[in-house]
Amino acid sequence: MATWFLIIIYLAFISLGLPDSLLGSAWPVIWPDIGSSVGSAGIVSMVIAGGTIVSSLASGSMIKRLGTGRITLFSCFMTAGALLGFSLAPSMAWLVVLAIPLGLGAGAVDAALNHYVAENYKAHHMNWLHCFWGVGATMGPIIMSSYIADHHSWRSGYTAVSIIQFSLLIILLITLPLWKRVAAMREIDRPQTENIVDNEKRQQEQIVKAGIFRIRGVKPTLTAFLFYCGVETTVGLWGASYLVGAKHISADTAAIWISLYYGGITLGRLITGFITLKVANRLLIRYGQLITILGGIILVLPLSASFSLTGFMLIGLGLAPIYPGLLHETPARFGKEHSAKLMGYQMAVAYTGTTLLPPMFGLVASQTSIGLFPSVVLAFLIFMWLSAEKVNRILSKQAKQGT
Repeated sequence: MATWFLIIIYLAFISLGLPDSLLGSAWPVIWPDIGSSVGSAGIVSMVIAGGTIVSSLASGSMIKRLGTGRITLFSCFMTAGALLGFSLAPSMAWLVVLAIPLGLGAGAVDAALNHYVAENYKAHHMNWLHCFWGVGATMGPIIMSSYIADHHSWRSGYTAVSIIQFSLLIILLITLPLWKRVAAMREIDRPQTENIVDNEKRQQEQIVKAGIFRIRGVKPTLTAFLFYCGVETTVGLWGASYLVGAKHISADTAAIWISLYYGGITLGRLITGFITLKVANRLLIRYGQLITILGGIILVLPLSASFSLTGFMLIGLGLAPIYPGLLHETPARFGKEHSAKLMGYQMAVAYTGTTLLPPMFGLVASQTSIGLFPSVVLAFLIFMWLSAEKVNRILSKQAKQGT
């Protein structure tokens, strides 16, 4: 039952990924249609991310009160309705209003599902979970590109994705009773030695005495989440506009190229799901950082447009193991008793990066040039790498002190 139920969770993460890549891939044709400006995508993105921050911070108490199943069901309903509203929105103001429920729904289901999988499944399942987010994020631009090319309508693209979301809503409604049952089964099957280890006891004692944010490793971990989501969203939101404005590629082709960026994330997570059976998360995170920086360097170099596609795909491949790896380590690093709350904090900080960094670049680009995109992306990637490496140094030092 647990394996079949995991498929339902994967489907839920496909629905989470679908809307994330739609706005950026469709924006080159949206803003002229609604009479807005190219930089206005940052406002919509900021509102969406603001909603995710609010729901992520509240996710710890919401999980205890309502349970993961109900949160997932209600969140999917909110996102499906918001996407349908996007397809009908007559102006920029409507997009901003509809971005609120879209963000609230996305943040709640993201934190809830990540916490559920981190506590009840192994590391490779976490990677595959986020691989299916990548499936959704890859499908989004492909769906949008087909409607832009064949029907000249970004609105129909949003309608199609909304229908997919409502279909998933029916599946979640039918399987709602299974959430608590499967979690109880996993708890019974889990060996007692895995429930509480000495390191976790020490972490929990530290948390009680000093507070979560004073535990060593928490702050640089949160910083890594900040820049991870910031750079992932910046590439997804502004990548197509950069290709159209600086590389002079058509809008439908740019949307396809951005789908390949998300495809790189998807393929990377599929592969790392198998690699985690042999290689530690810490090493996978480090290798991912280096691959992203290589992709960023390729984007910065004055090469032809085809090399830009290589840079986007390398960044996607490198990003693949970082986010799920950091998330899955949360209970082991900081204690299962507090993992739900800390997972919410991590989601909130991650979406703070989504809220602030892409709009900041949009503001800079509107005042200067979209051509700054590669340099800004590379800078974000370097900051993310430095933060993750600081966490590794702290963990290594703690391990030596514990031996």
